[in-house]
Amino acid sequence: MKKIFKPTDSPVWEELAAHRQSLENISLKQLFSINSNRFNELHTSGAGLILDYSKNLITQETVGLLVKAAKSVQLQDKIDALFNGDYVNSTETRPALHTALRDSSGSAPYHAEISNVMEKMTDIVQQVHAGHWKGATDKNITDIVNIGIGGSHLGPMMVTNALQSYSVSNITCHFVSNLDSVDIYSVLNNIEADSTLFIICSKSFTTLETLQNAQTARAWLKSKLPIEAKDYGRHFLAITAHTEKATEFGIPEENVLPMWDWVGGRYSLWSAIGISIALSIGMDNFNELRKGAEQLDQHFRRTSFEKNLPVLSALLEIWYVNYWECQSHAVLPYVHNLRFLPEFLQQLEMESNGKSVNVDNNSVCYQTAPVIWGTVGTNGQHSFHQLLHQGTQFIPIDFIFELNPELDDHHNHLVANCLAQSNALMNGISYDEIKQELINTGIAEVDAHEKAMHRHMSGNRPSNTIVFDRLSPQKLGALIAHYEHKVFVQSVIWNINAFDQFGVELGKMISLQVYETLTGDKTETKFDSSTEGLISLYKSAIK
Repeated sequence: MKKIFKPTDSPVWEELAAHRQSLENISLKQLFSINSNRFNELHTSGAGLILDYSKNLITQETVGLLVKAAKSVQLQDKIDALFNGDYVNSTETRPALHTALRDSSGSAPYHAEISNVMEKMTDIVQQVHAGHWKGATDKNITDIVNIGIGGSHLGPMMVTNALQSYSVSNITCHFVSNLDSVDIYSVLNNIEADSTLFIICSKSFTTLETLQNAQTARAWLKSKLPIEAKDYGRHFLAITAHTEKATEFGIPEENVLPMWDWVGGRYSLWSAIGISIALSIGMDNFNELRKGAEQLDQHFRRTSFEKNLPVLSALLEIWYVNYWECQSHAVLPYVHNLRFLPEFLQQLEMESNGKSVNVDNNSVCYQTAPVIWGTVGTNGQHSFHQLLHQGTQFIPIDFIFELNPELDDHHNHLVANCLAQSNALMNGISYDEIKQELINTGIAEVDAHEKAMHRHMSGNRPSNTIVFDRLSPQKLGALIAHYEHKVFVQSVIWNINAFDQFGVELGKMISLQVYETLTGDKTETKFDSSTEGLISLYKSAIK
């Protein structure tokens, strides 16, 4: 007998398990047939976003039980604790105050520090855009190169690309993260040194990938511009919690903006880490991005759970992960400019909730974060949608599209495909329907049987659809905050800490040992035979 998901002693978990069994033989198609008002009952909105969750394997009773479960873990108290600056990051004894970075009331923790940084960002952005910030040879800055990894890369890259229609025409932003030198040289080979501003983003200023790329950028700049050392500072900004390390690197102290330990990297695009966004789209639009997130923050904090976008999204994923045994969740934006959103959400959700120990220091006995994956629009229809429709895996989906009347007929087809996919995944098409259609065309029954076996689709594949009027800074800010809070709600239900990421450290430490062996004369065995064998192959190849 399958063990019941039971993170607390509340009886609601047994109620949900029993309810799950009652839905075993009910299809989405039947649920819509039974209730013609289903869409009106099972969609909600906030901060300019609409969430249609009617194509899920749920009833009103399901929603009631899931909300009851959320209340049983004192979710509202945990939400208030997040906003108030309590130590919700329990393993590192610190708050997680990304919400304070977009608060306009003046009452959030660290308001003065945040305001000072935003003023400094505004000054830098205005100087660059006005042509007052000059390179070492007095040329205007035309290219921005953001060097970072993880949260110092994925958020700024995703937002800058998403809002490219808002970009300032004389500024081009580039993003470098990979340790493979092909990444940075593909940028360096296409820019001019004397009109480029590098932004080095690293909280610790010790991250291997970022420092290696920063050193390469510095060496390249020096090779292109034989000028005095003091003048190289015109081409570098740093975002870090360790100003002294940035100045040792050669960046003037006035060009260093702070990061704080109460903002995790994957939640940091609202901070000075977002300066590449502001340089791309302007500070006014960056503030609109923050405003949209703040509007969603207020929706999250003040709206009843039954109508609360992030709460409902989180509870539905709990429902599928812990009661339907789903292993992954697909995010499919039918908006080309959101093509990097799935990659951003991979870090946001899997780095946050990919945990196997709870906040009480006990191993969890249930599944936590699913694998997050996806790609943009109709591209996915010609790659992995085959698996979504006819594969054996159970994969809930988020569809995303915009209601933009200013776009062309491409957009009409795009939205039609989005809606058609969610409809087809829900309804499917039966073996009997296909067989009869084939027979009606004159195909023999035995042949129709064989063809129908391969062409029928079971349907009953659940999905959410998130809609907004057009992809503006405000709507994007709300969308990102929606997913941030969804992740937090899940962590509360699973009783895990969404704000640490110790799992990324071990491989980094071992890589330093491997590097010493790869590049030195050490021959002693300290790894497994596979790693040793591969090291030998590599060393032989580079001799």
